[in-house]
Amino acid sequence: MAKTGSRKYMPEVKNTIAIQRAPLEWWPEGGGEFRADSTDDTGWWALAMTSMYDLTRDKKYLDIAELDEAYMRDYWDDTCGGGIWWDIPAKSYKNAISIELYIKLAAALHNRIPGDKVYLAHALEAWQWFKDSGMINGDHLVNDGLNTQGGGCANNGGTTWTYNQGVILGGLAELYKATGDKSLLADGRAIADAVIASPALTQNGILTEPCQAAGDCNSDQAAFKGIFARNLGELDRVLTGHPYRTYLRTQASSAYANDRNSSHQYGLSWAGPFDQATIGRQESAVSLLTAVL
Repeated sequence: MAKTGSRKYMPEVKNTIAIQRAPLEWWPEGGGEFRADSTDDTGWWALAMTSMYDLTRDKKYLDIAELDEAYMRDYWDDTCGGGIWWDIPAKSYKNAISIELYIKLAAALHNRIPGDKVYLAHALEAWQWFKDSGMINGDHLVNDGLNTQGGGCANNGGTTWTYNQGVILGGLAELYKATGDKSLLADGRAIADAVIASPALTQNGILTEPCQAAGDCNSDQAAFKGIFARNLGELDRVLTGHPYRTYLRTQASSAYANDRNSSHQYGLSWAGPFDQATIGRQESAVSLLTAVL
């Protein structure tokens, strides 16, 4: 809807939001407002609320996103010098995805709330912590998290999932819109270029999830490449000359030609062949195809 101007799916979106906002009987804190047992779950929904605000201009969606930001912020502490805990209530792991989503959310709120200073300060603080945390390795790729349990808060060498490379690109694009600081674009380009250059993440010119080789990508991991594509598109749109447009179109063309069945469903590998249709695979394909619009 954001890319086409259509409002065809608005009833489904509003119904989904109403259901997913409801309190969770199984969650000891009562849930509600997209709270669950990991902070990244809240971050994804909060960013969806900023998108709904963009679509509808209805401030209630920004209000929900602000509640979500405050909830995530409650899990920021001084362990490892800052950052947000991923798992609740255990607080055993500080990882890339939670802090990346938080950076993007705080910057997005700043860009939509006139006169804001608080969310911008939160976004800048979170980005500086993430940049200094060691999770961005020497190859400019983002590993999964830190060794927070007796590991000295060092980079844990975890898998360089494509979505961890992607979300920070969208976050840096939002933060650039907020500040005009071109060094943020340079940091984003270093990560994006590393993905394209990585033999593990781009094979024969096609974005590839690390789990594809073993054929054991789970339902979450099947959606990761689309998240990367969506966020790379956001970065590309604020860059002069749109340097990643060709790469994105190559992905979309390959998926359309090689990874699509007769029912227009998409599989896991954008290089093909089609394997099976799952929600994660379709979500990933939609994000890819709309990234090039």
